[in-house]
Amino acid sequence: METKDLERYCRAAEGFGATAAKVIDPRTVVTAPWVRFKCLFGCQYRHRYSCPPHTPTPEQTRACLDSYRRAILFHVAAPYSKERGKNMTAYLESLVRLEGEAFKDGYYKAFVMLAGPCVLCKDCGLTEGIPCRFPARTRPSMEACGIDVYQTARNNGFPIDPLREKTQTQNLFCLLLVD
Repeated sequence: METKDLERYCRAAEGFGATAAKVIDPRTVVTAPWVRFKCLFGCQYRHRYSCPPHTPTPEQTRACLDSYRRAILFHVAAPYSKERGKNMTAYLESLVRLEGEAFKDGYYKAFVMLAGPCVLCKDCGLTEGIPCRFPARTRPSMEACGIDVYQTARNNGFPIDPLREKTQTQNLFCLLLVD
């Protein structure tokens, strides 16, 4: 698999906070129905447009992944701090802009899936019965689309374990589907 043309996106992501970035084969991305169940029934953020049931099913996600031959998996190790949420918001917004750059560079299929729920609005328009305020900037999380992030990260040589305490370093992952 050719990767040289995508290395600049890896370096760019590292420049705005990624711990590492790696070009991967989308076939190494694992989807499973149980992941979506955890989002639907175990997450406090389910009342957002970027969360189930407003996101693709694992089957739809798998079909989408299978239409790509390359992707970039971004890893960020986020140590605990009072600023972690704010720093992550800026990082995630940078990845959405990176998706736009890839599109303008000719990778017209570029699409990024983020980590965790959308945080663009304090209160999502869904709870108010209004459309998304930022549809051009909102992206679903990998988990919301049924991606087993733990196995996907491990398949590609990245560390990830469940946190025991909020104060531990989080290992978060995002996925840019390229071509």
